[in-house]
Amino acid sequence: MSNSTEKSGLPFKKDNYVHMLIGLTLIILGFIIMTLDKEEFGFGFLGITLGPIIAFIGFIYEFYAILKK
Repeated sequence: MSNSTEKSGLPFKKDNYVHMLIGLTLIILGFIIMTLDKEEFGFGFLGITLGPIIAFIGFIYEFYAILKK
């Protein structure tokens, strides 16, 4: 006796998982950009500005993907 109003066992929908993968890709991309900096100890533009900004945007996007209904 399956009821059509019954909830599925999965906590997220396919759309959530797609958004989570996009966020994870942004986070990984941000860390890769940080490693591409040629300045000593990563103190150039890529290591100290652009990479962390991309990674932070990825984390914010992850929160959005998790909280999205």
